[in-house]
Amino acid sequence: MNLSTTLNTRFGIANHLTFEDGGAGLPVANISTPYATARVALYGGQVLAWQPTGHRPVIWVSKAAVYEQGKPVRGGVPVCWPWFGPLPGQALHGFVRIRAWEVRSAHLDAGGQVSLRLGICGDTQTHALWNHAFDLELVVTVGQSLTMALTTRNTGAAPFTITQALHTYFCVGDILHTKVQGLDRCDYLDKVQNMAEMQQSGAVRFSGETDRVYLNTTSDCLIEDAAWGRSIRVSKQGSDSTVVWNPWAEREKAIADMAEGEYRGMVCVETTNAGSDQISLAPGQSHTLAALISVT
Repeated sequence: MNLSTTLNTRFGIANHLTFEDGGAGLPVANISTPYATARVALYGGQVLAWQPTGHRPVIWVSKAAVYEQGKPVRGGVPVCWPWFGPLPGQALHGFVRIRAWEVRSAHLDAGGQVSLRLGICGDTQTHALWNHAFDLELVVTVGQSLTMALTTRNTGAAPFTITQALHTYFCVGDILHTKVQGLDRCDYLDKVQNMAEMQQSGAVRFSGETDRVYLNTTSDCLIEDAAWGRSIRVSKQGSDSTVVWNPWAEREKAIADMAEGEYRGMVCVETTNAGSDQISLAPGQSHTLAALISVT
């Protein structure tokens, strides 16, 4: 019996949740509700799709994405943990996005929403990369909105500090006609300008490579997608920073798992604890980073 068959037997919900082999032996959960459909890869605990009924897709995945063990998938919602960004001698954005997660439970509520609970905990392999005991859990709830709640628990005897992200890639009709509201007057670190400290004025608009860490912000962001006549709201909890990213044409050429010109149809608005926004947990403590995404 293969893993997908086992998962269907244990956790499948008729007409709402099934598991299939997503390629290279990597199971994917297919979720269907009256409100939306979604796909979640157990590899990386990564949401790959969410499409509300009657709307265009909201979550973007590259046509050139690679689905292989040991490699991150370009797009969706990668879970960056226990560090965000580069760390000398280590994998970019941590190690949980390139490891298999376990299914812990699945639930259909009275309102027709499906919640899928995934988890990963420390072992000898993770301790070799980051020597701390932990339990990490992601609850994905699919309904009229998409909610992702990432809970870190310190299960060891020593404190630890993390940075992290729900690194969400959004579909847009045309980045040239897209703007992000909600960050006016926020200070940010501009990675394109050697981490220069700057301040946002008005909406974030796009005319070139954009890679910014907005600091001291708990505000909702509103992605105004003029080409497709819609707005995507990103609300959050447990986060005091937000990252906005688009590689633009030149940077895209250096990204092997993006097809030419795809930057025009995507933008990342990431729910983060990044930069100076770090989370320190004493033994027994926990922290939840959550994003709630809706479309109007």
